[in-house]
Amino acid sequence: MSLDSSTLYLVATLVAAMLGGMLLFFGRQEKIAALNWWGLAYLLGAVSVALWTLASSFLGDMLSLAFNAVGFVACGMVWNAARVFHGRSPSWAGLFLGAIAWIAVIFSLPAEAASLRMTIGAGIVALYAMLTAHELWNERRKAVQRRWPTILVPMLHGFVLMLPILLGDFLHPDHSSFGSSIWVTAFAIELVLYAVGTVFLIFMLVSERAVTAHKVAASCDPLTGLFNRRGFSEATARMIEREAKAGRPVTVMIFDIDHFKSINDRFGHPAGDEVLKLFATVITHTLRITDLSGRIGGEEFAAMLPCSLDEAMQAAERVREAFATCGIQVDEAPVATTVSIGVAGGPAGTELDVLLAAADTALYQAKRGGRNRVQAAEEEPLSLEQGRRAAAIGQAAAPKPSVVRAAVTMTASGAR
Repeated sequence: MSLDSSTLYLVATLVAAMLGGMLLFFGRQEKIAALNWWGLAYLLGAVSVALWTLASSFLGDMLSLAFNAVGFVACGMVWNAARVFHGRSPSWAGLFLGAIAWIAVIFSLPAEAASLRMTIGAGIVALYAMLTAHELWNERRKAVQRRWPTILVPMLHGFVLMLPILLGDFLHPDHSSFGSSIWVTAFAIELVLYAVGTVFLIFMLVSERAVTAHKVAASCDPLTGLFNRRGFSEATARMIEREAKAGRPVTVMIFDIDHFKSINDRFGHPAGDEVLKLFATVITHTLRITDLSGRIGGEEFAAMLPCSLDEAMQAAERVREAFATCGIQVDEAPVATTVSIGVAGGPAGTELDVLLAAADTALYQAKRGGRNRVQAAEEEPLSLEQGRRAAAIGQAAAPKPSVVRAAVTMTASGAR
């Protein structure tokens, strides 16, 4: 059984309408504006195809072609949906520009130029497809390697749309056989596949966005926006591994806001929260973009820097001075903002827990020394490999249990 192009376009209409309704439903359920844009685009596309295939005999050629402008608005909505999904504002001029250009074409060109109209219309749709692919390509917050299907599919759609027209221009300049050629049927099939495939890609993007949001929520402190303890540990583990391969040292700082409990007691917890956010801002603006920082406790923060201990001491001093000179007030009462900092560095491959323990010891020395100061660890902690070697040497040098027992026995005998 063979299907004519009208039947295939009817199937495309029904599929687009069903997918549009599904996208609108999920857009309202999940409160994702881009899904609403995509859903409305599919519904408008279904209306356009239905008017073209079913109502053209009732509306007449010119009116039917004019109503096809709805389809170009749908193409503009697909492009704007990609913009909205990536946090950009919709382009209202671009949304209607294709439809306006199409209406201008059908009323300015004579009826004998039907093939030219078709070429221009296909070009407008292909242009919107390329703009959609370009919008996805410019999104730098995701790995492009994982997003190539979302870029490739609209580009292929534009290519498939333009290929028969370009071939028709080259092989049949009079376009006498284009309307009845196999390309019309092939494009109808491609339209259905494109509609279904694009919905899968849309949900892939939405799913990826949701997973990323959950990961961020699990690894970030909601008050300050810095890493929480878990996120800090995961990020610094990657930095330690990277720097160890290059043979470079890393340094850890621990910050503790001085007299933070008294700030909460005197001014209330909202004021304390503002001090915490202020200190997070100071860290972010004072340290380098390559440095990692996080909130690891109530008023305790930590940072890891891929540098030597001397460089980290200078960076810590800059943080201390910047925070001490903030000069904030609560209810016209000045709030002293000082911080004590412990700094510890280690050779390549030193574990985070070892560095944190050394920096924590230095922090308590800074507090005992009068607070509002930077203190370096007195001894450089051992790296993981150095610790293993030291443990192995210690075990080799330790006397055998039997020898120890014999020595104890002899000593006891001598005592008696």
